[in-house]
Amino acid sequence: MTTTTTTAGGVKVVKPTVTSYINDYWGRVRGGDLGGLPAILGLVVLSLIFGVARDTFFSGLNFANLFNQGAIYIFIAMGLVFVLLLGEIDLSAGYTSGVCGAVVAILLTNHGWDWYTAIPVALLTGIVIGFGLGFLVAKIGIPSFVVTLAAFLGFQGVLLVLLGGGTNISTRNEFFNSLNNDNLSVSWSWILTIVAILGYAAAQFSRVRSRAARGLVTDPMGIVLMRIGGLAVLLIVATAILTQERAINPAINSLKGVPIVVPIIGFFLVLWTFVLGRTSYGRHIYAVGGNTEAARRAGIPVDRIRISVFVIGSFMASIGGLMAVSRASSVDPNTGGSNVLLYSVGAAVIGGTSLFGGKGKVINAVVGGAVIAVIDNGMGLLGFSSGQKFIFTGVILLIAASVDALARRRAAATGNR
Repeated sequence: MTTTTTTAGGVKVVKPTVTSYINDYWGRVRGGDLGGLPAILGLVVLSLIFGVARDTFFSGLNFANLFNQGAIYIFIAMGLVFVLLLGEIDLSAGYTSGVCGAVVAILLTNHGWDWYTAIPVALLTGIVIGFGLGFLVAKIGIPSFVVTLAAFLGFQGVLLVLLGGGTNISTRNEFFNSLNNDNLSVSWSWILTIVAILGYAAAQFSRVRSRAARGLVTDPMGIVLMRIGGLAVLLIVATAILTQERAINPAINSLKGVPIVVPIIGFFLVLWTFVLGRTSYGRHIYAVGGNTEAARRAGIPVDRIRISVFVIGSFMASIGGLMAVSRASSVDPNTGGSNVLLYSVGAAVIGGTSLFGGKGKVINAVVGGAVIAVIDNGMGLLGFSSGQKFIFTGVILLIAASVDALARRRAAATGNR
């Protein structure tokens, strides 16, 4: 059931009721449009299981560690969302992060640069790498799998060369090391929480007004208020937990406050969500990912779009690399290797981004990264080996990919593609 009202300008606005909105949403889910729902449900279930099995899982100290551990995969996964939206893949993202991490460590430690000059150079390195990968894929026509596999192998060698064959370089810059280790003050933690809630509320109300002014269907105000209320409760509870003292010996080293990396994640989440959802560039990405030839005939610069997503992917990989080096306060030949790429791709896919292109959001990377972090952290607390964690994570990734494939098949069958 819907209601229709007329604005002062004579524009008729269709307003669905809460019941009709929920029924429509359930219909989309049954039709194969699952979005990030499976990942959210999985995150809740896994958290409850680990919380019951080990009471320290929900402790403030472990809660903060989840953000610090998962941040690396979340940043890289954010960039991979753009690449996956075109149906492409970047197998070099892990070692791209390692190379950029090595660049910043060398500049800070070996050359004595300040953080505000070393960090931009490392980020620029990621951008250049992304442009090179995108150019080879878009202009030369080499499949992204081949290009990025070659880069994956090559960047391992570059990392070894930069580190002199295997040297561990420590970063002694206090500001840089604090990015993925230290916390905001309690007062700043609450200020940012309030700003985030008010900002989200303003964005929601602005969206309703904008759609109403154009005569488009708007979400019921009850649904909008539930979204705002749900986010407010989530952020307030999380901040309340994180602002409690969690140090074993507070007299020596106090630990309380939201990890510094959290607002950094929030900044890029808002930025890239805006880019994908509110700009013509974002619409072009979805168009190219949905049907490349149709997008080309519509005048969309497909090659430039393809290059740009690899640039964004490598740029975000460079940020992930900086966070990895900051977390360890050093860089070594394994930085960006091991499970970094697999966990990052897994975060994007588990979160709800399609491997087939055309479907996904940046929030998928955050939710998927949280799932990966919970699995890795929870199984570690329960004493599972690295091999067992890899097996379990692989099974979860396979399930997520299977759900995506089946959902697309169902959507095609019901005409919701």
